[in-house]
Amino acid sequence: MDESSSARGGRSYSCGRRAGVLPERRRMTRAVLIPTEAGEFLAHFSERGLAGLDFPDRRHRHRPEKPADAVDSPDLPRWERLTANALRSALAGRPAGTLPPFDWRGATEFQQSIWRALLRIPIGHTRSYSEVAAAAGHPRAVRAAGSACGANPIPVLVPCHRVVASGGRLGGFSGGLDWKRRLLGREGVQMMPLSGSRIAESVEALAVSRGDAFDDKHAAGV
Repeated sequence: MDESSSARGGRSYSCGRRAGVLPERRRMTRAVLIPTEAGEFLAHFSERGLAGLDFPDRRHRHRPEKPADAVDSPDLPRWERLTANALRSALAGRPAGTLPPFDWRGATEFQQSIWRALLRIPIGHTRSYSEVAAAAGHPRAVRAAGSACGANPIPVLVPCHRVVASGGRLGGFSGGLDWKRRLLGREGVQMMPLSGSRIAESVEALAVSRGDAFDDKHAAGV
């Protein structure tokens, strides 16, 4: 993966931007349907790389209009192939392999640090939100790490599904808990079934991962 472009990038899913940070705007150039055995995903590309990935049940959301003067990158066909191959491999529980460059413009530095930490979680393994926060260099920003996971614009390839709540609970997932169980199961990770009070705990964790209860500008050490 081209770290130089992914380290600068971002889709405007911010959980709260810090004062004084003016994110660079992206120019979306193409939205591409990627057929898989699990359904058709929608990949959003800018002139710098992959900027977003929608699950099949969410791909009918409004697509951003392509600017009239937008020019596709000559690398776009290669990025499309890399994205499709990586996605199909990941859905089969295999290593994603070579990834396209990610365009993370618009995200905060904190969010990007969390997403880079997610990319370092091995297939078939999980990490807690506190472990991800520590790996990103922000050990006290656990709730903000959950918000950043929920704001991840490129799920599956940036594996936020491998982040679970403490005690082995499933936690939240912006794509839905059924998708999280499916992705982890295909990687050989079995999570405990939900019952009783643990359903309420997972709802709370989902709120944290979506950023409903926290703004990352308040994260300690950010």
